[in-house]
Amino acid sequence: MNRPRLLDRIAAAQSAREEKHRVRRRRAVSKRDGMRYEVDGQSLLCFCSNDYLGLAQHFVVSTAFQDAASKLGTGAGASHLVCGHFEEHDALEREMAEWLGYPSALLFSSGYQANLAVAQAFLGEGDLSVQDRLNHASLMDAARLSGASLRRYPHNDAEGALRQLRSNASGAAMVVTDGVFSMDGDVAPVRALALIARVQHATLVVDDAHGVGLLGTDGRGTVAAAGLGPNEVPLQVVTLGKALGGEGALVLADRAYIEHLKQHARPYIYTTASSPAAAAATRAALRLAQREAWRRERVFANLARFREGMQRVGFELPESASAIQSVPCGADEIAIAMSAALEAQGFWVSAIRPPTVPENGARLRVTLSALHSEADIDGLVAAMAWARDAVNTGFRAE
Repeated sequence: MNRPRLLDRIAAAQSAREEKHRVRRRRAVSKRDGMRYEVDGQSLLCFCSNDYLGLAQHFVVSTAFQDAASKLGTGAGASHLVCGHFEEHDALEREMAEWLGYPSALLFSSGYQANLAVAQAFLGEGDLSVQDRLNHASLMDAARLSGASLRRYPHNDAEGALRQLRSNASGAAMVVTDGVFSMDGDVAPVRALALIARVQHATLVVDDAHGVGLLGTDGRGTVAAAGLGPNEVPLQVVTLGKALGGEGALVLADRAYIEHLKQHARPYIYTTASSPAAAAATRAALRLAQREAWRRERVFANLARFREGMQRVGFELPESASAIQSVPCGADEIAIAMSAALEAQGFWVSAIRPPTVPENGARLRVTLSALHSEADIDGLVAAMAWARDAVNTGFRAE
């Protein structure tokens, strides 16, 4: 028998990644103070965290976590449907649904699980999932695992979505999109997609991981910013680990959708519930996000300052009105060298390479926070210009 050994296959895959400069490595953070991170004994100003509103370390949020943990413990102990559903979970679901104008919500341990659950519970063989080509990997994985046919349309091309819907009229259909795209920071044409979905009797699903808390009136996200709600966007996924600085995710929908998820979504039924203390912390963060509009205002002031500064020193950035700013590099080795050069200047900006982005689409992904000062932004812009010049004159990552 000539069956290949698994370890040989693993070694070949690792060798291919190394040859293409695509090995991903973890960095262990030993200390964090706002956006100042200590990594490998070095203090770095972080520009790659999704803690947009700067709530992950807020003393009110931390205190809520500690108080709940002292009363309820650090773990839920079971799945939500056994004995792991606590009042803190229940309250978080109610408060998020009320804030975003949806009848009901269901809490998951991660955004990945929430997206898997939506596809698995509502789609199957013979059904259709029509998705933006640049959707998050969890959305595409969810469609494939559901057994439905996955059809992808060109990025932000609503007419392309319509063509894909028309190509298969049998079975149920979903149109699925990110609200804010995680690598480019641009916003989906939600209104156009909602109209297309209604005309084609499809269900629109928006994963607004990077929009809720930041975009739209009072930070209610891209769906609210488009003037839409549960009638036009029946299923909305909101992750809690971005602007709200916590963990987990919620699916928001009418009660019939939520009850169906409780009964049929395997990622919900067969997973231990997230910590009730984490839910308490997220509730505190949600109240701060609603009350302290200055946090959103600071992010957008930093956004304007960063884009103006980058243009001044000769960078051309793709359009993005969100906290995610992409600095195109093209080749993987250039992105890696730029990231290393920035780190030498005291800035942590991750190099993003394929397969996370398309071939020849490597870039630096800069994320802006309410905790960044004007001096931080100006320092990053100056370091970007230095890094570009250093790489052009032969700087290489060690």
